[in-house]
Amino acid sequence: MSSNDQIILDQVLEQQRSAIAPELRSADYFEVFAAEQVLKDYDLSYDELSTGLVGGAGDGGIDAFYPFVNGELVQEDTDVSGLRRNIRVEVVVLQAKRTSGFSESGMERFTVAAEDLFDLSKPLETLSGAYNHRLLEAVRHFRRVFQLLAARFPQLAVRFFYISRGDQVHPNVRRKVERVTTAVQRHFSSAECSFEFLGARELLDLARRTPTTSYELKLAENPISAAGSAAFVCLVSLADFCEFISDDRGHVIKHMFEANVRDYQGKTEVNEQIQQSLQHPEAEDFWWLNNGVTVLASRATQSGKTITIENPEIVNGLQTSTEVHTYISNCRPTDEKRNLLVRVIVPSAGESRDKIIRATNSQTPMPLASLRATDRIHRDIEEYLRPFGLYYDRRKNYYKNEGKPIQRIISIPQMAQAVMAIALKRPDTARARPSSLLKGDADYQRLFSRSYPIELYRACAEILKQTEAFLSTHPDGLSAADKNNLKFYVAMTASQEALRTSDPGPALLAGLAGQPLPPGVLEAAYQDVKEEYEALGSSDQVAKGPELLTALQARMKEKHPGRHTAG
Repeated sequence: MSSNDQIILDQVLEQQRSAIAPELRSADYFEVFAAEQVLKDYDLSYDELSTGLVGGAGDGGIDAFYPFVNGELVQEDTDVSGLRRNIRVEVVVLQAKRTSGFSESGMERFTVAAEDLFDLSKPLETLSGAYNHRLLEAVRHFRRVFQLLAARFPQLAVRFFYISRGDQVHPNVRRKVERVTTAVQRHFSSAECSFEFLGARELLDLARRTPTTSYELKLAENPISAAGSAAFVCLVSLADFCEFISDDRGHVIKHMFEANVRDYQGKTEVNEQIQQSLQHPEAEDFWWLNNGVTVLASRATQSGKTITIENPEIVNGLQTSTEVHTYISNCRPTDEKRNLLVRVIVPSAGESRDKIIRATNSQTPMPLASLRATDRIHRDIEEYLRPFGLYYDRRKNYYKNEGKPIQRIISIPQMAQAVMAIALKRPDTARARPSSLLKGDADYQRLFSRSYPIELYRACAEILKQTEAFLSTHPDGLSAADKNNLKFYVAMTASQEALRTSDPGPALLAGLAGQPLPPGVLEAAYQDVKEEYEALGSSDQVAKGPELLTALQARMKEKHPGRHTAG
């Protein structure tokens, strides 16, 4: 008989699946739900969650595999060259089965997979017969970054989760945990390795736990605040500031820095000077030598020498914050008395927030595109798309937290890929650079130009979403790898097929907004792309290289001669 926890969990799963992912089978949504709960503190978007879901034929009992470096999800184009010290690599491995218990066979599969996948002496190519492409690619990302960072001696942690609807773990199953963790530590002797069973009750507890949004900042002295002003100027001890930006495991809370216009710059001259001044204190207090940090909040209230901050965003001071965290975490000083200058501001409106971000990041020269998070065009796109039931995730996970359907949310990186593939006709670049399209100023200016009609962004988003849905239900039964490799090419080709031109300009493409592509158009585009893709070898390298695009361009020019327009 099912326990109450199982009954309630089943109701929660079905209600959420119906609301946000009705296109998914119950078993598939269970994997999404399980990964979302386990990784809640990593604040991943649905798009990021999907990259680690590897379940299906040849998964070796592993349904999800997520590598992280310093709390950031590792993707195929993740650059770790700027990391120098205090590096932590984490791998989260999930087996999520919608069964009512935990099996010994599931544990055996975990052990075999751990023996294979964490053994660097085994080339992944030799494992292709045993494991599917998506799992091997996820493992490849982990191996790549770990080996690149090996000379800097990163700390490695591997966390296994076996998840089901069960309510208890049989002793025979639990006894096999040591075999799984030993399999990893045989290859990485200094690795931290943990294993958790999550049943119906534990899943419900995780689902009920909302991410922390309220944080307390302890002050060294009473702050300065003008009467009636929602802003404070504060002195905060280095140790208390480190505690403010750290989670329960002592890691930096990444989402606090989502709005910071610059990523951590690593071993730069300025950061080295900050670290030197931290490790070698002199007569001057630290805040005399440093500009401090700026924190934006949705609400801030003072009580004595404590400010309670709702939804803090550190919009300026990432370099200082990271160096302070490194110093306190590594040196653990017992007699540290120095302070940091912290400004806490509650903006009156979104426009005010953007002005503050721009102003506080203008003291030193930096490329204009580095301030892109505040560009008006992203607010315009969000406001334009919302009435059409498309949710532009300008503020990461805002619409995910609002419970909007997965297929109706489009992140800024997804929009960049859609525009790159369809409007700029570079599906190869969209496929090869999933997380770094926005880092280059030249690419950014081409992707988000105010000279484009706003309808272009709706058209690109809708075409990509339609293409993904078409490929996911195609009778060919495409593998996840092939769907990922083909979708940008099919989206580009389908838009050209619909307009009967191989060179549509932004205005012409914008006319497709709100016009669903006929199935025949998508099928014709798919067949064109599939034929060229298979002729070249049907691989990731084909999708990322130039040959497939060249072949498709020639084919489309032949099909639609004399119909080229930049309109």
